Amino acid sequence: MTSKQRKYRVLIAYNDPDKKNGDNLDYISEAAVKTEADNIYKAVLKLDHIPGYLPVSNIEKDIQKVKEFAPDMIFNLCEGYRGDAHHEMHIAGFWELLGIPYTGNTPLTLGLAQNKVLAKKLFESKKIPTPMYQVYSETPKHTYLNYPLIAKPAREDASIGITQRSIIHNFEELSKVVAELLKRYKQPVLVEKFIQGREFNVSVLGNNPAKVLPVSEINFAELEAEHHHITSYEAKWLPHHPLFQKTPAVCPADISQDLRQRLADVTLQVYHLLMGRDYGRVDIRVDSSGRIYVLEFNPNPDISMDAGFANAVKAAGMKYREFVDFVINQTMNRMAHD
Repeated sequence: MTSKQRKYRVLIAYNDPDKKNGDNLDYISEAAVKTEADNIYKAVLKLDHIPGYLPVSNIEKDIQKVKEFAPDMIFNLCEGYRGDAHHEMHIAGFWELLGIPYTGNTPLTLGLAQNKVLAKKLFESKKIPTPMYQVYSETPKHTYLNYPLIAKPAREDASIGITQRSIIHNFEELSKVVAELLKRYKQPVLVEKFIQGREFNVSVLGNNPAKVLPVSEINFAELEAEHHHITSYEAKWLPHHPLFQKTPAVCPADISQDLRQRLADVTLQVYHLLMGRDYGRVDIRVDSSGRIYVLEFNPNPDISMDAGFANAVKAAGMKYREFVDFVINQTMNRMAHD
């Protein structure tokens, strides 16, 4: 069965942005999911299915809305619940409990990937290269890492908590930055060896087999000398910010076949290790000697039409609508074989 043989009722679920956090800069990435939902809605409509919106904000009321719409499947874009990204896995678990087919990654994969420290331990267990690190639950008293370092919240995504100040050159900076992150995000802080070099985003589509899409590279060439070569929150989510404008993604990346193959190989290792499903993205740094370091796996990344994943889909020769159709087919075929 394909999506062209039958009309499906597709309920597009997304986390209703918590307007209480409207003055918080981190709110921007949360609110962007509505654009993503609009893009999917239009694509589903063009595919001759029946789309509906479900802004998730109140579980009891949301259950009633699901019953009223009676979806054949849910296109799951939820990245949290009521402003808390830690609930991303729980919302996917909600669809599991309701017994409704849903797109994207499972609760287990979402939870593993969001817990950056646990994910790194899994990488290490399979000898997947990742930067050396320490985890702090209080202000540091020492470090065994060599500078420069980078600090980030241990259980966030979307570059939340990462700014130009996240790069650390001495112990005084380490203590100050970690203390600030602990106070603001109320969770452990992951401090890694900062890998100076190139940054790549490698997207994956599908399941059996999973396919690596054309590699994307963040171009840091236009940054001023005083700016660190990182994808900070500003560079990712603030279109009018100079850091956003001067760090464009280039897809496909201009790289050798050898590097392309090595990036693809390690990406699939990560995808399969964390049990990726339908689609995902692996973020990687490569140093001046060509050594690869996996930073993290991003399950259910932003798939709006102007996002990096959609650019990789386009570079692979697939139209956006075809991508959405592919994901719908994966979801419904999975249900047919369960």
